[in-house]
Amino acid sequence: NILKPVRSLAKVAYLVRHHQEQINGKGYPDGLKEEEMSLALKILIAADAYDAMTSDRPYRKAMSKEEAKRELKKYSGIYFDPGVAERFIKII
Repeated sequence: NILKPVRSLAKVAYLVRHHQEQINGKGYPDGLKEEEMSLALKILIAADAYDAMTSDRPYRKAMSKEEAKRELKKYSGIYFDPGVAERFIKII
């Protein structure tokens, strides 16, 4: 909502708002389905999840790069776009 009034940031606002969506439609805040998501959003979802998995959190230690890759592969087609997940895994 902070970015909404700034017209030049409309695309950024969309990405920020929806970065917790999942291609299965069970994400939030709007429960978007895969066909409703832009490619940029699908990439951001995978990148954000990877960053979360490989970063220390107050409640857990960071996963290794290999563990995070396995999680991306495991949830490909559920949370992550399969094509995006496959390419993301190859480049990290």
